Amino acid sequence: MGKPYVIVLAGKSLFESFFGTREQRLLSRSFRWKLIDVPELTAAAKNEIAKADALISTWDSPHLDGSLPKWAPRIRVIGHCGGAVKGRFDESLFERLTVTNAAEPMARTTAELGVAFLLYAARNIDFYRGELRKASNRIYDERHLHGTGEETLLGRQVSLMGFGRVGQAIVELLRPFQIQWLVFDPHAPRSLAEKCGVRFTTLDRVLRQGSLLVLAAALTRETRGLLGRENLAKLPDGATLINIARGGLVDLAELTRQVRRKRLRCALDVSDPEEPLPIRHPLRNLPGAILTPHVGGGSAAVRREIAATVIEDLKRFFNGQPVENRVTSAMLSRMT
Repeated sequence: MGKPYVIVLAGKSLFESFFGTREQRLLSRSFRWKLIDVPELTAAAKNEIAKADALISTWDSPHLDGSLPKWAPRIRVIGHCGGAVKGRFDESLFERLTVTNAAEPMARTTAELGVAFLLYAARNIDFYRGELRKASNRIYDERHLHGTGEETLLGRQVSLMGFGRVGQAIVELLRPFQIQWLVFDPHAPRSLAEKCGVRFTTLDRVLRQGSLLVLAAALTRETRGLLGRENLAKLPDGATLINIARGGLVDLAELTRQVRRKRLRCALDVSDPEEPLPIRHPLRNLPGAILTPHVGGGSAAVRREIAATVIEDLKRFFNGQPVENRVTSAMLSRMT
């Protein structure tokens, strides 16, 4: 038998950001493949996909509904270059096909951004940056006389929502800081508490003691809008909310209002329902708000690792071996 035929659904530039020369060689070694750049499935695209044995998707690929097996009956496996698959494929496809993702490569670098935000917030760097842009050296005198208070992450208590790959990676990266972690995640195995040195507790306690709060949770029916007016009000005055997970966890309008009032601060890599944030959105200029443009897991090295992960799972599938990153329908309720 010849090599399996794989269709990659991506634009040329996005494809090449994942599949460099090395990854394209790996792909060609095991498969015949073709790149199709279509935001929506045209008749011509469907005709080509119908000849394929597998698909590779990215975050710019068109949505695939439950009719896929009817018009492309040869397709048996889909490898997604990324972690979030729930909204990209009809739920029935997870039962009828093998769907894999590649979330693991992004976890550590996303956690790294969370660590950067935590250090930035704990050391009050944004405040000092603003003070030193003024035509005054008053801040030197104030800190000389009064010190910096709790401006450290060493031995600090930090709240964390979500204890999956990213949450655990944050804790591991910050292990030398001897942080006292308060974690809310009703689905995480409680055996992780001793193993990782964290304390699982209620959402209410995580919020009320969350002078530093990191969001690393999946966006599900239960968590969408979880940080709305009522729960944001539970955070202590001056608290910093750090979101490296999903924008939909937070009521953006309410958070903006509280940052504008200087009751809360924030550091956001994601936002919802507006992403990118409009040019004139207040958070882009408000003191106490740090923003990055959804770059948590976006490094070139991570994308190459994602591509290698997808290729390896496709190879395993066609060699009759179990894939390592299958997503089943039972997993979807706890995933973004």
